Amino acid sequence: MTPQAWHALLQQFRAIAVIRAPQFEVGYQMAKAAAAGGIRLLEITWNSDRAPALIHKLRQQLPHCAIGTGTILSETQLQDAIAAGAEFLFTPHVAPSLIEWAIAQEVPIIPGALSPTEIVSAWQAGASSVKVFPVQSLGGATYIESLQAPLGGIPLIPTGGVTLENAASFLAAGAIAVGLSGNLFPKQAVVTGDWDAIAQRAATLVDRLTSAHD
Repeated sequence: MTPQAWHALLQQFRAIAVIRAPQFEVGYQMAKAAAAGGIRLLEITWNSDRAPALIHKLRQQLPHCAIGTGTILSETQLQDAIAAGAEFLFTPHVAPSLIEWAIAQEVPIIPGALSPTEIVSAWQAGASSVKVFPVQSLGGATYIESLQAPLGGIPLIPTGGVTLENAASFLAAGAIAVGLSGNLFPKQAVVTGDWDAIAQRAATLVDRLTSAHD
């Protein structure tokens, strides 16, 4: 996937569901529920149970979605993730060697960064976009807005503190998309298997982001 194609997906869908699953089947159901609610970008964290197999299955079962992975920390993990079929890669840190390797494989890579220096370093190293994490620790949407004047040309994806209630404010502040994990997948709903409730939360999120973008 080219960087241009990745940006087009972000601009079209705006939300990434971040799935960290302790059991394979739970992760599968979380992904299906998010997709049922209209989310088309699904990130399976690499520390999920049987992440490679889960990515492979979701690529087959949800062809209308882009399935990627996150929490990639090493070149070995990155290579294994691409081999499993991950269509995009998130890392929690800025590692130029990982960025270079992903570029060579033509897979979008989105490093995690927080400070302006980290964000610019990631972008200059060739990142497809930059995950601003944990965004809430520095003021949430206000922080994203403050970055726009000096760094407005860099596509930012805030995560870590994004909720259904504040997601639209991040887009209004200039973010290209947002990533949600815990707020999209409430622990009680996951434990009880209330996938309909999660699908409804996903649908609410999509509706709010679509309205904000329009």
